[in-house]
Amino acid sequence: MISIRIQQLTKRFGAVTALQHLDLTINPGELFFLLGPSGCGKTTLLRSLAGFYIPDEGQIYFGDEDVTRLAPHKRNTGMMFQSYALWPHMTVAENVAFGLEERKVAKAEITRRVGEALESVHMAAYAARRPNQLSGGQQQRVALARALVIRPRCLLLDEPLSNLDAKLRLEMRTEIRRVCQEFKLTTVYVTHDQKEALSISDRMAILDHGRILQVGAPREVYRRPVCKTVADFIGEADFIPGTIVSATATAAVVDTALGRFEGVLGDPTAVPATGATVTLSVRPECWALSRTAPVRNAVKGKIGEAIYLGELAQYELVAGGQPLKILEINPRFLDQSGRGEVYASAEAEDVVVLTR
Repeated sequence: MISIRIQQLTKRFGAVTALQHLDLTINPGELFFLLGPSGCGKTTLLRSLAGFYIPDEGQIYFGDEDVTRLAPHKRNTGMMFQSYALWPHMTVAENVAFGLEERKVAKAEITRRVGEALESVHMAAYAARRPNQLSGGQQQRVALARALVIRPRCLLLDEPLSNLDAKLRLEMRTEIRRVCQEFKLTTVYVTHDQKEALSISDRMAILDHGRILQVGAPREVYRRPVCKTVADFIGEADFIPGTIVSATATAAVVDTALGRFEGVLGDPTAVPATGATVTLSVRPECWALSRTAPVRNAVKGKIGEAIYLGELAQYELVAGGQPLKILEINPRFLDQSGRGEVYASAEAEDVVVLTR
């Protein structure tokens, strides 16, 4: 297992700066996700780690080794692309063996390692088949075996599940995490799929315009986004503009057009001054509906639309001209939704005060 350290990394393509002075440390054996909107720099960062791009400034370390300008084939990374890139004229076993043959590994050793790699992804029985005889999920497993067979120092995955249907994606999420843990691989995984990242990552970084906005564990990033961009990208949120009444290092009281709210700071390093303009972020599932007025953090309004989805119900609450999205788990309020005014309230720990 190795750590990956990125120091002040900058990459430009002509007049466009794709990465801007990035600092990031990925721990040994960690399954680390890079997320962000299209064009945010996540694939550029992954390709810089692989050696396909040489940065204009900064350094990349694998453990204590500076690999910033090392050729891709000398970095010993396993990379898996969105397209899988399997050779159609080769069998499964031949595809997996290709990297070892290029490295001049002895034939007996190749046979052994290919067998082990295919066994690890449950594809040993398909060794003699060709890629066009496999399903998308099976091809994905072969591509993973090919990346693992060279015994890489780290594994780099570029949206590997985007070509699979929803059911296969769920299955392969778990499979990738299992394999990474089994091989104790430091893994960097690029995706735009938030559920994918939330469900299997150890930690994640959210990028935007070539900068890292936030790094943290899935629950931390979801529950405590540091800015509106992160809150809006990871999951859904209702945003309510307001003004600071008072603030401490961790909490704040905010006046809004919908009422007064108590909440927690998304970024404790940026305590807002009294009178400062802020935005409240509340996840739809954090609202609770009632017919009686709660003591605090309450909004009064009328249900505009209600959709029953089985295990949950989705409501639109119109309050002060602003629509709020509310999700009710195990819905019990639906049959009352069309009658008169209702209240939605949230606990202070679920109201995140954003200063940017």
